Amino acid sequence: MLVSLAPATFRYRAHPDDDTELSTRVRDLATRYPRYGYRRITALLRQTERVNHKRVRRIWRQRQLQVKRLRRLRPRRSHSTQLQATRPSQIWAYDFVEDALASGTPFKVLTVMDEFTREGLALDVALTTSAERVIGVLTAVFAQHGAPSNLRSDNGAEFVAQAVQLWLHHSDVQTLYIEPGKPWQNGKEERFNGTVRDECLNRFVFGSIAEAGVRLNSYRHEYNGERSHSSLGYLTPQAFHAAWIEAQQKQADPLIGT
Repeated sequence: MLVSLAPATFRYRAHPDDDTELSTRVRDLATRYPRYGYRRITALLRQTERVNHKRVRRIWRQRQLQVKRLRRLRPRRSHSTQLQATRPSQIWAYDFVEDALASGTPFKVLTVMDEFTREGLALDVALTTSAERVIGVLTAVFAQHGAPSNLRSDNGAEFVAQAVQLWLHHSDVQTLYIEPGKPWQNGKEERFNGTVRDECLNRFVFGSIAEAGVRLNSYRHEYNGERSHSSLGYLTPQAFHAAWIEAQQKQADPLIGT
């Protein structure tokens, strides 16, 4: 005898499929192809059977079969062994930046900066590089600012040349060469070079070496006297240098400025 009940009074009881066999196949394929995701595993399964990608995705998550990314330990960049500047002219850094004229003729800019004040001391432009050019530029900068205690650079041929090392030795300047392949050890110079490229070299098209020299010299004065630096408390390099000198004078003679 049938009982008259409304269909709405019945609750549907789901009968989930048994995923044991499918789970095993998914796990085996994931083991065989560890770099495959669930979508590609689904494609492999569909070569021999009909399978819903949602079932595979559910099994994938339940079994935690997500692709594992290998994480390699990277060498730590240790700055503790690097000599850090604590006063003006304690450490200068120099390097070359490459660019080209409108004609496509390449040229190189020899950049020199003070690591403590961030002042750009030279942006020298020439078509070629040599130890003689490096010595000539340094001679002019030393004459204007005095010689630094240390000079940091990479291991470029011009910087490790015997003539340059001998000249610096006679000038009583210690050389600080960074390790090959570790440009971050010359980080302040790298940032300076990047700023010169971004704010000057990339802004202009130079028709001649003379024009490039004029533009870069003008930019260097702007960089030193007008461009504030967050690392210097938003002072310009020249203002920071002047403030440091004033602070040293007050420390030596507390009556100054009173």
